[in-house]
Amino acid sequence: MPFPIRVTGSTVVLREFSMQDVDDVLGIIGDDKVTTWLSFDSRDRDQAVAMIEGTLERARQEPRTEFYLGVTKRDDDHVIGFARIGLSGVQAGKLGYAIAAKEWGRGYATDAARTLVTYAFKELGLHRITAAIGPDNTASIAIAQQLGFTREGTLRDHVFTNGQWRDSVLFSALAHEWSW
Repeated sequence: MPFPIRVTGSTVVLREFSMQDVDDVLGIIGDDKVTTWLSFDSRDRDQAVAMIEGTLERARQEPRTEFYLGVTKRDDDHVIGFARIGLSGVQAGKLGYAIAAKEWGRGYATDAARTLVTYAFKELGLHRITAAIGPDNTASIAIAQQLGFTREGTLRDHVFTNGQWRDSVLFSALAHEWSW
């Protein structure tokens, strides 16, 4: 897979991060309203820098095992979120995404997830993609269901975040089920 990747959806563009994205990224991963729903606690500026550096380093690995991309609006290059597929197992990936709180409710997460999953099935040849979502994250569960993911069950005490263990609801999509 070539580096850098840029994939255009209906309302968003998924692109590689750059070091110029630190402030935008910090506005997402440093916001408790956002990280409440993620598998990690809020992070500071140094951690945002380290996250971007790590993402860029992993993006250049051959073979690439992670596609961690910034989400921007189609007409604005500022990062408003991220979408990630980590490759795991045989032709399988794990989906994750987050959008800045001020952009919630506008369909950006849905478009970012749809765009990245379609890319993963078509371009990466994946067979199965999973998403592990906190049971109280009704907005993200609605996105998974809207995209046609199937609920598989509950992963008990799956992540430790915000000082406690949290279950995750596991959803999956298979390539032959995906509507292109």
